Amino acid sequence: MKWTKSQKNVVLAAYLGWTLDAFDFFLMVFMFKDVAATFHVDVKDVARATFLTLAARPIGAFAFGRLADRFGRKPVLMWNILAFSVLEAASGFAPSLTSLLILRFLFGIAMGGEWGIGSALTFETIPSRARGVVSGLLQAGYPSGFFVASIASYFLYDRLGWRYMFLLGLVPAILVLFIRMGVDESPAWTEQRVKRQPTGLLGVLRREWKLALYAVLLMTAFNFFSHGSQDAYPNLFLKIQHGFDTKTLSLMTAIANIGAICGGIGFGWLSERIGRRRAITLAALLALPIMPFWAFGSTPLVLGVGAFLMQVSVQGAWGIIPVHLNELSPPEIRATFPGFVYQLGNLVASYNLPIQVMIAEDHGNNYGLAMASVVGTVVIVISLLVAWGPERRGIAMADAQREPATA
Repeated sequence: MKWTKSQKNVVLAAYLGWTLDAFDFFLMVFMFKDVAATFHVDVKDVARATFLTLAARPIGAFAFGRLADRFGRKPVLMWNILAFSVLEAASGFAPSLTSLLILRFLFGIAMGGEWGIGSALTFETIPSRARGVVSGLLQAGYPSGFFVASIASYFLYDRLGWRYMFLLGLVPAILVLFIRMGVDESPAWTEQRVKRQPTGLLGVLRREWKLALYAVLLMTAFNFFSHGSQDAYPNLFLKIQHGFDTKTLSLMTAIANIGAICGGIGFGWLSERIGRRRAITLAALLALPIMPFWAFGSTPLVLGVGAFLMQVSVQGAWGIIPVHLNELSPPEIRATFPGFVYQLGNLVASYNLPIQVMIAEDHGNNYGLAMASVVGTVVIVISLLVAWGPERRGIAMADAQREPATA
């Protein structure tokens, strides 16, 4: 099946949307120490911003997802991107810690909507046999955003300071123009609208409650996997525990996210050949032999190699999640279901960073031990959940995809 210009554009738009969304989120993790100094509070108080952002994301996933199921993926995605861009920039003007925390909560609502809508629009539009590698590419947007944030921190943070770094969050607003001009509406949503197919959320969830519960549990484990390996890493593990300066920790974080991009695309491609569940399990279990280098190394070289390989594992498993959840999703609520269960998992896992801070402080500020404790546990949990769960690789989402769909 030959790709159309709109199909190519929708992949680019969804990738850039998640990249810039993650960029806006991860800028915050480089700022904890300096924000705490500005407002004369403890680092733990500032770390609550991450918790509030993650906790707010299910609200956005539900609200924006329902709007996208009713009014279309394309227009709601544009408003969603504009919302998180403006709220990110506004965070730089916060006069107090309380106002900053409120803005980060509102940002979390806007951030929560992008992933579900963007992935639904993409997988309902592209050829079905391309889903695996595109899934890896889309999820690679998350470490891509972390990578860009680390590069921006490397070159700009010491010059601009934390307030002006937030103003960089206005950049994603430019993407709205590209989506407006270059992306078509989802053919699956258009078909449903023509057929006037009902999209009652409660009725669908009553029918699919076992699937919904399974998906929330899976995404809880996955969010502990990603945030457990990322949130404490640059500022608390590298800067506080190991004493690295801003440029060194930014460079090492960038290296880790290059590994994440490679892992997401590579394992996404592999999932099209060996299946979603097998590829997820293989990627997740890869974290176990890497852990001693990643969490307990003592030199920048060992820590850098460990960080690269750890993110190959973490985002390799994550790279399959966009397509896996969209294939499992009830078609009537595809803009809502994947993003909502993903963000509900985020809600449960949103206290990851304070948990890791408490573990570290109880063991002499050993953040490596805290990260290893969380990641090692969830690797086993993910492997078991995936082994017991369903898979619907290749299912058609729109009439145009039925011919190339695989069993």
